[in-house]
Amino acid sequence: MAMEAAATRNPTGDRPESAYDARAPLLGVVVAAIAWLALAPLGFLIWQSFMTPRVGSRPARFTLGNFVEAYASPDTLPLLINSLEFAAGASVLALVVGALLAWIHERTNTPFKSMIYALSVVPLVIPGILFVVAWIMLASPKIGLFNLAFQRTFDTDATLVDIYSLGGMIFVDGLHYSPIAFLLMTAAFRAMDPSLEEAAMMSGASTTGVARRVTFGLAWPAVAASFLILFIRAIESFETPALLGLPVGIEVFTSAIYDAIHRYPSNIGLAAAYALLLLALTGGGIWWQSRIASRGGRYATVGGKGFRPRVMDIGGWRWATGGFFVVYALLVVGLPFLVLLWSSLQKFYSVPSWAALKNITPKAYATVLAYPNVATAAWNSALLAIEGATIVMLLTAVACWIIHRTKIPGRWLLDGVASAPLVIPGLVMGLAIMVSYLSLGGGVYGTIWIMLIAYVTRFLPYGMRYNTTSMIQLHPELEESAAMSGASWAQSFRRIVLPLLKPGLVAGWIYIVIVSVRELSSSILLYSPGTEVISVVIWELWQNGQYVELSALGVMLIAALFVFVMAAQALSRRFGVREP
Repeated sequence: MAMEAAATRNPTGDRPESAYDARAPLLGVVVAAIAWLALAPLGFLIWQSFMTPRVGSRPARFTLGNFVEAYASPDTLPLLINSLEFAAGASVLALVVGALLAWIHERTNTPFKSMIYALSVVPLVIPGILFVVAWIMLASPKIGLFNLAFQRTFDTDATLVDIYSLGGMIFVDGLHYSPIAFLLMTAAFRAMDPSLEEAAMMSGASTTGVARRVTFGLAWPAVAASFLILFIRAIESFETPALLGLPVGIEVFTSAIYDAIHRYPSNIGLAAAYALLLLALTGGGIWWQSRIASRGGRYATVGGKGFRPRVMDIGGWRWATGGFFVVYALLVVGLPFLVLLWSSLQKFYSVPSWAALKNITPKAYATVLAYPNVATAAWNSALLAIEGATIVMLLTAVACWIIHRTKIPGRWLLDGVASAPLVIPGLVMGLAIMVSYLSLGGGVYGTIWIMLIAYVTRFLPYGMRYNTTSMIQLHPELEESAAMSGASWAQSFRRIVLPLLKPGLVAGWIYIVIVSVRELSSSILLYSPGTEVISVVIWELWQNGQYVELSALGVMLIAALFVFVMAAQALSRRFGVREP
């Protein structure tokens, strides 16, 4: 009775007031750290947008000139149109391809279904810069395998495709990130009651009619959420516009930001002014998606009645859908990896031919491994990925405990603050952090620690997602029992909460490690000699025209990431990890 009374008086498992005071400093430090990481860079970015660049002994001063130059210039409207067309086009393509694959996988009797899930997520392991480089080797007007094969076959100088165009940018970016839409839409289709589709088919509706008016109609909230995520990711894309757009004069906001920083003298204020518009675009997208989510009840199909997911027999169409998957697997996995592998085995880049077979050699791998900055970059990438993922998961574990286990007024704000970096494009985040620590001094800028700060800040929202999902599944009575047995809050959190959060912690840690190794957009603004990461080395090899060495390093990186994913899956099964 005494225990029940104590639990009633203290439903969150709080210890007496003195114990609460003992843990308050730690909780305060976590809250302050998250608030600083997420909000301070934005404050400095806004401040810098109103300042002139410092040149020599002339100090910076307040000005509106950055906004005048950014938005009153005749070049701004084409820049905005290019950015919106690229982001919208890439998002639509990724959504259409990913949603169609999800529908094939979850709702039809298509052959090869068992392979669809595994092969559809493989592109997420391939860094974006390598995927773009591979498609340059496949579809460049001068060296592209497709164009050269077309010209030799038909004895013509015409090109079949031109990857250096807005359409090429949309195609490459949309194709590379279609697995994101696949994963999001798979979850929506898996939770949908098939009786509605069966009723439509019994009423005489065609397979395409059922898919269009019932299946995708009911999945509209998931479609909208997927499009928003894809749009934000596309609007912040750096690799594709930089490699495919800049050579032919097609600029988007991310390339304009990069150009403003790397011109001489560097104009950080102009870059900040451009960055604020990107923030407004992504913030508007979040608002739009929240409006749709608020009306999501009308799309509910799962109620009190149980149902068993079933697939539709689509007849002869199943061979067409199977063929679609085979073509997709070739375009996103087979051809890009094979062209990188072929290039890595050449003395210098050349298209596949019988004559080129005589030049096959593994020399490029030895050359790359002998580069002194490659070993340093590999170490830096591993260090940043592991340390960043560990810090993010521990910080957000405490933050989730505060949100879901205490009654601190305004604790919901912590969730919003920690999730804020989700809508900040990576290049903008790198710029904001660069501005912050240039202004503050302290010797952080130019070291590997500023990159660690950027990685932790950038991936905070992912840690919140994984930990929140696990935290809400834990009943507070376990902590209450430990508290009544005399355990301190630190002991309870370390020996009860963290072990029970282990599935979410491990899954989030693995995911953050993978995306950290691939990260380029923030790193490209923050690295300095000696702090390069693998993605930056690949970028420098491309700029130097070292395509063979780039391909060799890319093949090794993809192989290493693939092995890591396989090992991570084995580790996940051991801990019973499920995707939140």
